[in-house]
Amino acid sequence: MALKKSELYSSLWSSCDELRGGMDASQYKDYVLVLLFIKYVSDKYAGQPYAPITIPPGASFKDMVALKGKPDIGDQINKKIIAPLASANKLSDFPDFNDAAKLGTGKEMVDRLTNLVAIFENPALDFSKNRAEGDDILGDANEYLSRARVRLCG
Repeated sequence: MALKKSELYSSLWSSCDELRGGMDASQYKDYVLVLLFIKYVSDKYAGQPYAPITIPPGASFKDMVALKGKPDIGDQINKKIIAPLASANKLSDFPDFNDAAKLGTGKEMVDRLTNLVAIFENPALDFSKNRAEGDDILGDANEYLSRARVRLCG
């Protein structure tokens, strides 16, 4: 079953709304696209040999979900999810999910990141069932976030 773009866009909007107030709207995209990327590649490629993206054990979206509500969620996302994914796939330029200036401190950060992860747990965003080959989910999301930035600033 193909993913409904309306579900994707609704989740993206909710994610940006969750980040509102902590950083400039132009920076929302950095965090939202990383979460979407991790969700997408985990759904599509986790556990598959010879996949175009390697998902190291312990670094999938499911592992990120297990961090929800933990007091060090931001630090753990950086160390247990992003660092292994980046290393295994020679990727760089990920935002800091433990940045207190952008995400808040203490309970505020924990709640914000927990809520962001929960948004992408939406069963309608199950990319493992998306069979539309050539469908550029991440590109569409990037384009949507670029267009939506103007509305988010208001």
